[in-house]
Amino acid sequence: MNGATHKVWTMKVSRNGTISLPAEVRKRWNTDTVVVTDLPIGLVVTPFDPDFVRSLRGKYRHLAKESVDEGRRAAREEEAEREEQRDRARRVRAGGVPQRRAAGS
Repeated sequence: MNGATHKVWTMKVSRNGTISLPAEVRKRWNTDTVVVTDLPIGLVVTPFDPDFVRSLRGKYRHLAKESVDEGRRAAREEEAEREEQRDRARRVRAGGVPQRRAAGS
């Protein structure tokens, strides 16, 4: 390992599923948050780097087909249409005449 050393710790998992990282590890990696990855060969614990997460903000924006606002607007319109269809079906079941919503309203 090119002169590098590593240490191994055995830690107890509490009843609620928590483990405590040794202070030496937290200090070395300057972290109080870790990412636990469950792999077929075992668990991998790595420091969480909020700067890395921030660096990804907007990186994949070019892949989006619509803005967040446009997506929310479309979802609201779809939900309103579903509610309208439910209301019409209820009126028909209740013996009423189905009413259509005026275009643009």
